[in-house]
Amino acid sequence: MAVVVQYIVIRNGEQKMTFTSKKEADAYDKLLDISDRMYTFLEASKLEMSADQLEELAFFIAENREAAIGLLRGGKPGNKPLLESKKTGKEEKKSGGSGRKTAKSRKTAAVAEVA
Repeated sequence: MAVVVQYIVIRNGEQKMTFTSKKEADAYDKLLDISDRMYTFLEASKLEMSADQLEELAFFIAENREAAIGLLRGGKPGNKPLLESKKTGKEEKKSGGSGRKTAKSRKTAAVAEVA
């Protein structure tokens, strides 16, 4: 019998992603936090985009924040390729613009699974 520890990122009572290390789970949770703040920032602009498009853009910028920070500081785009969004239907389900405001109700849970 084996015991497997899994770390699950939960947002708004919904499981988003499962990891085998706490460090990876915390990093993904931080990515979602940044994405939430970026969504709010973009939503306040005069951009005419759907909530889904704003969410995808916010997540993309959050994933590629190092490159974005360099560009905002006046740097040039680096040779490092940008990350493609890893979101799938299982990970981060898209909600309307109103669902983003409650993103503070999140937690990382440890689950022991007996195999």
